Amino acid sequence: MKRFKALLLAGVLTLSMVLGACGSGSGSGGGNDSKASGGNDSNKVIKVGVVNNPPSESGYREANVKDMEAVFSKANGYDLKTSYSLKNDDQLQAAQGFITEGVDYLLISAAETTGWDEVLNKAKEAGIKVYLFDRMIDVDESLYEAAVVSDMSKEGETAVNWLLEQKLPEYNVIHIQGAMGSDAQIGRTGALDAQFASGKMKKVVQQTATWDEAEAKKIVESVINSGEDFNVIYAENDGMAKGAVAALDEHGITHGVNGKVIVMGFDCNKWALRELKAGAWNYDGQCSPFQAQIISDLIKGVTKASSKKIINEEKGFDAKTLTDDDINTYGLGE
Repeated sequence: MKRFKALLLAGVLTLSMVLGACGSGSGSGGGNDSKASGGNDSNKVIKVGVVNNPPSESGYREANVKDMEAVFSKANGYDLKTSYSLKNDDQLQAAQGFITEGVDYLLISAAETTGWDEVLNKAKEAGIKVYLFDRMIDVDESLYEAAVVSDMSKEGETAVNWLLEQKLPEYNVIHIQGAMGSDAQIGRTGALDAQFASGKMKKVVQQTATWDEAEAKKIVESVINSGEDFNVIYAENDGMAKGAVAALDEHGITHGVNGKVIVMGFDCNKWALRELKAGAWNYDGQCSPFQAQIISDLIKGVTKASSKKIINEEKGFDAKTLTDDDINTYGLGE
């Protein structure tokens, strides 16, 4: 009888140890490692590193940064790390830092389209998944999961086609570019360069203001002081268009609807669309800054990408047809 009780007690102890081991989530063989399983445990905090341009760059970027911070929040199950710079080298260094820290996902809006191959290969080797947002970069598409972006070339084509539809007797253009080498600058420049090359439009000046309002004002002031004639300002974001208009106002040069100079911007900040509605500007090209929720849904498996490139639908607005509903629906900021 004593032998039977001893055997029974040993069996109970063994069974308890087995059940305890099965119920444990620790250990190298545990099934709760989302990287190893390729999924996201609902109880696991998802570490995300975002490499972006600074919010001070423009109203568009401020909206973009706020959107990223709101979606990839602690309340939504994320541990968000961010780095902001207009310099590609700084961004590359930040991305490498996030890889070393061991983030689960790396999200990038690159200052320049080139130079990213080595860092993204390192991310792939580390099992870190990469999403591009806002801007494309020149890497093999196997190095990122998806790119949620605007079609910058289409933005440029839409704007230039609108300009051609104005049927001006001549086109003497001040072209104020964004940060050189960025996807936005390349796309918005391309269509206008084609017109310069064809001879349909004359390039009075083509110069970067690196998205800066004050620099854009200096460029226009320089042309005014030179005495060279112009009748179009094509600025690659709203802030630079604002700076250009300030220079025109200081020199008493009329602009906008029924003015001497056509003013064109991009991004559709609400304040810029109000300038259109007032007739002070002529055109503003939309560029949507809201990519965070799309990426979050992809990360959490709520949706699946139908292709590597997910394009935001966008349009251009004419001062003569813009409505208050358009401003409230499509305008950024307040």
